[in-house]
Amino acid sequence: MIQLRPMTASEYPAYSDYFIDDYSREIANNYGHSMEKAVELANQDLLRCFPNGLETNDHELLCIESDSELVGYLWHSINTDDKSTFIYDFFIYSNNRNNGYGKLAIIALESQLKSIGIGQIKLRVAYQNQRALKLYQEVGFAISGYNMSKNITS
Repeated sequence: MIQLRPMTASEYPAYSDYFIDDYSREIANNYGHSMEKAVELANQDLLRCFPNGLETNDHELLCIESDSELVGYLWHSINTDDKSTFIYDFFIYSNNRNNGYGKLAIIALESQLKSIGIGQIKLRVAYQNQRALKLYQEVGFAISGYNMSKNITS
């Protein structure tokens, strides 16, 4: 059984540490930035969305639990205009992977969203993250586009 619950203020610093580390690596790998620049950009993104920590806004950070044990995180933001949500971050701790928690978390999120009239979940997957791509396809996501970039050297 999976439970999605709002993150507490005392849990936010650990999430921030995980997110900055993980997302900065993704930025460096995908866009060729130095780790120093990638960490700066990851920090900026987190602060832009959570300027006052968890007290705020349109973004929601959830803890994913199984039997009261923290197994991961899910960050999303609802857009009431088009009745959708966008998943910014979805993470299952490596020692909890391959137990079906990812699928169960998506199903739990769908149930919560359906109950408040939200009809679509959107997200972005890094091209090299085949594990995530497979999970999302297994739970019914369809590829709706591609993000592309090109570095221009002088």
